[in-house]
Amino acid sequence: MAIDREKIIAEMSKIRVVGNEEGLIPALGVYVQQLPADFWNEFSARMIMSETGPVRREIENMLVLAARDCGYFTGHGIITSPEWKAIVEPMIDRVPEDVLYGAYAVFAAWGWADAEIIELDPHVKMVLRAYSYYEADGAIKAGIKFPFAYMIRGVSSAFMDLAYGGPYPHGRGKYKCDQTLGLETGDPYGEFVVTKSW
Repeated sequence: MAIDREKIIAEMSKIRVVGNEEGLIPALGVYVQQLPADFWNEFSARMIMSETGPVRREIENMLVLAARDCGYFTGHGIITSPEWKAIVEPMIDRVPEDVLYGAYAVFAAWGWADAEIIELDPHVKMVLRAYSYYEADGAIKAGIKFPFAYMIRGVSSAFMDLAYGGPYPHGRGKYKCDQTLGLETGDPYGEFVVTKSW
């Protein structure tokens, strides 16, 4: 059986992604914050627009690294959850490739980004296309016209780390993601290329 992206999106969309008083999503056993996307977009935009040159690049790098760490640990929680095992795991034939395809279906189901893998060379390279993502909305609202999808970049490198970086939790930091196209820069979609970072 192949990964049925639409079925995963439909089923995972039914899960209530709300943290309890301890900050956990009880259904998935991962940590969550409940701040709106506008908060994070404005937070990122203010930091980035306050600086130029090397300082701005360092701020951008820190935003990607924060998203990478979040994606790594949260991603592991999701792909080891009972919900994943019930909905996605029965569709998996090829490990870890089908796990990656399933992970991006979950990514879309929860509104982070409508992103899908368009090219995958195992261990080497992954190319994503995102047709909508909350960071583009924030960049457009703030008048930012340069690549602004730090969360997608960080999470995508984390997903490759989980797939090919080595046993969890020691496989972190093996991949990087570059944004080559963006809705916020006037392109018809965002494009993201993940490759080895060393």
